Formats: sequence, structure tokens, C-alpha cells
Amino acid sequence: MLKISNLKLKSNLILAPMAGITDLPFRMLCRKFGAELAFVEMINCRSISHKSRKTRHMLSTLAEDKPLGVQILGCEEKYILKALDVLRTYEFDIMDFNAACPAKKVVRRGEGAALLKEPKKLNKLLKLVVRNSKIPVTVKMRLGWDKDSINAREVALYAQDAGVSGVFIHGRTKIQEYGGNVDYELIAKVKKALSIPVIASGDVFSAKLAKKMLSETNCDALVIARGSFGNPWIFKEIKEFLKTGKVIARPARAKVIKIMLEHLDASIAFYEERNGVILFRKFFGWYTKGIRNIRPLREKSSRAKTREEMVGLIELLRGNLNKWIRNNQQ
Repeated sequence: MLKISNLKLKSNLILAPMAGITDLPFRMLCRKFGAELAFVEMINCRSISHKSRKTRHMLSTLAEDKPLGVQILGCEEKYILKALDVLRTYEFDIMDFNAACPAKKVVRRGEGAALLKEPKKLNKLLKLVVRNSKIPVTVKMRLGWDKDSINAREVALYAQDAGVSGVFIHGRTKIQEYGGNVDYELIAKVKKALSIPVIASGDVFSAKLAKKMLSETNCDALVIARGSFGNPWIFKEIKEFLKTGKVIARPARAKVIKIMLEHLDASIAFYEERNGVILFRKFFGWYTKGIRNIRPLREKSSRAKTREEMVGLIELLRGNLNKWIRNNQQ
């Protein structure tokens, strides 16, 4: 069991907040495979405070979409406070403050991973959030800005001092972004230094890598991000492997097709047909990773705009793919 303040979880596998990915349709799909705690997409505090239609839609949820967290991004106190005021009207179970996002447009504004350069400022902002939040607050961070400024232990201690209930840590620096190796040893040092839960992330692409992360860092839980792309069943795979040591085989093609169709229809129901299909395009690419001769079909999917078009392409995966490719190469 994982406990983050007053939030008690039966599972230590968490779906990460990811912009453009962890919308309601994808969250509900991952929950079916064992993602107990999930997060809405990362949202900027300015956007929340402006109460735009798009932001309200991103914050949409269902009664069964629980427990649910929200991750906020910001560095200006006035917008953070405005965002917190708006979020009080929602029933989230946990709030995460992002000090990890390496995107250029984010760090340019002094947000996300840029705050790793200013531990004292981050401490001040976290105190503000903790003081004004009615739900437990956590922080997402990285090892540091670059290899010459590793300060994860210091930043984590500042976060704990600010009153956060847990630390999510990605085992890379900002400069690494998502390349290079995850440093398990440095994550372990952060875990050893803190008395609050530490949740590790980075390259959890399989059950064996999940076991490796837990074993080598001694962390309390895992947050799964890119490992869930086109692979929502990864939560079930990890849970089974940790329990029995057995690796579950990837679902059969027919099962994957069924999941794809379910995901597509959920996306259309949430966004309406055109936008739902367009947003599903990237998932089509992830679901079909590793399939031989898939490139022509992926290129076709990148132009699909209707449910009929996308369903037709998905149905080709049942065994008609090679015939379709031959006909389209003539």
C-alpha cells in the first residue's frame, strides 16, 4: 500500500501527467489495466486562472475517474494563487507542482525544470501551494539542470521542508531531457534523505525495468509515462511481474485492435469526431509499433479525419495489411 498524506492507494503504479496524452479517454483506459492513481494533463497556472473552455475541458472527469491528481505549472505567485482558487471547485485528490518539464518554451518562462536552478524560490512557491491547497501537495523534479549541477538531494530536502507530501523524481537532468541513461543511484540518494514518499520515473518501459527501478532505488512507487504509449496494459504486466516474477505476453493482435477501437470511440465521444480522430493519430502510431511493413498505413492514418477512415485502417491490422500494401504500391 502507498500512502501520500491522507491518500491511501492499493497500488504503487501511477500514470504520469502528460500534456496531450493523459486526457480522460486515455486515463480511463489505463485504469482498466491497473492504473489506480492518474493525473490530468499538465496545465499552466495562467491557463487555469483564465478559465478558458479548453482548460475546463482538460479538467473534465467522471465519478469513476478516481483517485485523480492535477499537475500545475507556474512560477508567478499571483497566477498560482488564482489557479488554486479555481481548482478548489474541483474534486481532485492530490496536487502536483511541476519542477521537471524540460521543454524550451517552459524553462524560458522560468517554469518547470528552470526552478531546479533556484531551490530557494521553489521552496517558497511550494510553501505557497501547500498553505493554500485543501489536498495533499507533491512536487515533480529532476536530478538537476545538467551533469555539473546535480542538486536533487538539496531540492528534495527544500521541498520536504516546504511541507509537500511526496516527491516525484525523474532520473535525468534537464539537459538530458529524455536521452541518455537514468541514474538509479542518485534517485536512491534522494529516497534515503527524505522521510516522505519518493516516487521514481524514467524509462519504465517494461515490467523488468520497473522491477529494476524499485530494487535499485528503494523508492515507494513508480510513475509511468512514455511506457504507457500504445501500451496501457503495462500496469497489468508490471503488477503481475512484481507479484509472480512472470512476464505476461503482449496482448494478441485481435485484443490490441479491440483496445484501439475502444480508445478511438472514447476519444471521439470526448472531443467530437474530427478532433477525436486527429488526436488519436499519434496513438495509432504507438499501438502499431513493431508491426512489419506498417509505415504506409501509419502515413495514411496521419491524414485520417473521420471515424470511418480510422476504423478502416485499424481493421486492416486483422490480416489484410500486406494485401493492402501490395494494392497501394501498384
